[in-house]
Amino acid sequence: MRARAILIAGPTASGKSALALELARRRRGAVVNADSMQVYRDLRIITARPTIEEETAAPHFLFGHVDAATNFSVGRWLEDFARVLRDIEARDLTPIIVGGTGMYFKAALYGLSDIPAAPGDLREALRAWARDKTPRELHAELAARDPDTAATLRETDPQRLLRALEVLEATGKPLVSFHGLRGPPLLKASECAAFFLAPERETLYARIDARFELMAQKGAIDEVAALKARGLDPALPAMRAHGMPHLIACLDGRLTLEEAILRSQLDTRRYAKRQFTFARHQLPTFKWIAGETPLRDVEDALNARARPTSGRE
Repeated sequence: MRARAILIAGPTASGKSALALELARRRRGAVVNADSMQVYRDLRIITARPTIEEETAAPHFLFGHVDAATNFSVGRWLEDFARVLRDIEARDLTPIIVGGTGMYFKAALYGLSDIPAAPGDLREALRAWARDKTPRELHAELAARDPDTAATLRETDPQRLLRALEVLEATGKPLVSFHGLRGPPLLKASECAAFFLAPERETLYARIDARFELMAQKGAIDEVAALKARGLDPALPAMRAHGMPHLIACLDGRLTLEEAILRSQLDTRRYAKRQFTFARHQLPTFKWIAGETPLRDVEDALNARARPTSGRE
């Protein structure tokens, strides 16, 4: 059975984007971004977004379409993806969804928890209150008021901590109480071919380190400086892209460039480890591709899926 969509997940620097582009060329496909940082137009270099040349080699969607001042979310991505999916299928192209944000894939395949939106004035008031709070202080506040939700969130994730506080303020109910209520999925797992690129860890970490050094040489610092000059709220997702806080500290004179690069590499390696863990537990239908020839392995799997099966009538 021909796949309705091809899903390519994997840790950062695993070669997802190159694989997606080559599949798009071979299979009349359109590449759709499923990376929460590559949605921001201000962050091409530091998020390793496809180049302009790559974006023109095949149709690309949901890359760089959001301003950094926007508090983008999984729900917003799902709305954009629904619109793009209709467009791609109307053009008789194969959607190739690629990225490292596991929650985007989970939402597309299994639906999103039906959590009420907080009123805009409440959100603004909470964010103003949280501006001088550390993530640890936000976690302590949530733990005191909603221990069940706090137990599911990391102390280093201010965005999700704020979201939990918003829901608590708006509804009077814990965020976890909404997790069992899901909207219908946009894709059925049985109709998709889903892959998770899983290079050997030491090889992957070496790629991460080399790539960040190259980013620093190719303009990432100027990119960060331009965004810093806008004076945006540091709690916004775009301001927490991997490498962003450390390069800002470098620009402020609080870190040397070497220290900023080393800390950014370490943060990115830790993030890659969490991406493996999420996929292992939350994306059960994804086929892991661990070899050194991911294009051949994925093509073989796609061809086997499309091959008619023989049997008695």
